[in-house]
Amino acid sequence: MRRGRLVMLMMLLASLSLPAQEGRSATPLWKAAIAAVDSGQYAAPDRQARLYADAARWADSAARLAPRDPDVRVVRAIAAGRKALSLGPRDRVQYAVLVREEVLAALAISPDHAGAHHVLGMWHAEILRLNPVARFAAKTLLGASVFAEADWEKAERALQRAVALEPDRITHRLDLAGVLADRGNVAGARTQYEWITRATPREYNDRTYQRLAAERLRSR
Repeated sequence: MRRGRLVMLMMLLASLSLPAQEGRSATPLWKAAIAAVDSGQYAAPDRQARLYADAARWADSAARLAPRDPDVRVVRAIAAGRKALSLGPRDRVQYAVLVREEVLAALAISPDHAGAHHVLGMWHAEILRLNPVARFAAKTLLGASVFAEADWEKAERALQRAVALEPDRITHRLDLAGVLADRGNVAGARTQYEWITRATPREYNDRTYQRLAAERLRSR
């Protein structure tokens, strides 16, 4: 509960101070953006869309203030990816391209940024999870030629790197487990899910992630 109140306070402060942030620190903005993403992940659809729109707006403002900050670039990638969920196919493709550009920019600045490796891994995975018709349309009809670069091995390697850099973060391991399962590595996925169920929750959605991991273990 305390964590939830803190998240809401961060978002409120960002919304009130947005016009005054020009020329100042980007940190409150990108932290508010990621807080909005965390809050929106399991929210009702209307509230989720508003939170993701706020996150994208705050992340864009942070990027204008600190374009060389890798945290800012990663959060902008995350916020753009979430906002795309409420958009049409063509806009989703454009946002997918933006996510890739932002995360590659972050890695150029900070090659060992765990969050950037995580987002890059999920970029590959989410494209490959599209049905073949949607992926073909994105590559050919909507002009997203970068979709051809999506690769399961790259997805797993990036997420493994995120886990190696931040081994105590549940979110890295949960998404790695999903990719391992998609690739048919049931034992590897089970190892990650078992670790998650035993871990100490540290972040906003960690307890929900633990419930998901437990459910996936029971279903296998």
